[in-house]
Amino acid sequence: MRNFQTLDQATISAETGLIELNTSETASSMWMRQEGSYIAISASAGPLEIALRLHLEELTRAFARLHPVDGLQITRQVGSGQAYLGVGLLSSGELLLRPTIIADATGHLSLNLTLTSAVRQTLFDWLAITKV
Repeated sequence: MRNFQTLDQATISAETGLIELNTSETASSMWMRQEGSYIAISASAGPLEIALRLHLEELTRAFARLHPVDGLQITRQVGSGQAYLGVGLLSSGELLLRPTIIADATGHLSLNLTLTSAVRQTLFDWLAITKV
């Protein structure tokens, strides 16, 4: 069973261009920065970090086309077969994010994160996504 950590705070730094999504309860956080046609993502839980570099256009397209699907946690994946960000939208407006690194057919490493509806909207505004 997957245990999702809720990120309920968003901070945007105009100086560095970073958006930080975190929670005051634990050491879980996610950082994003646009780098040309890519988006760099660093997601951490305590000392564990997963870093991804995805195509910005693919990520924004996946976010803009999300629809709530009850019963499914993750409905889209952005990235490659070896490293991707799984995304899903709940009917409550919460956004599920699952940064994943695949080792091989024997295993993978993932963080299970949820953004509150307000934090999701802040992220979508930062990425200039108008739908949802």
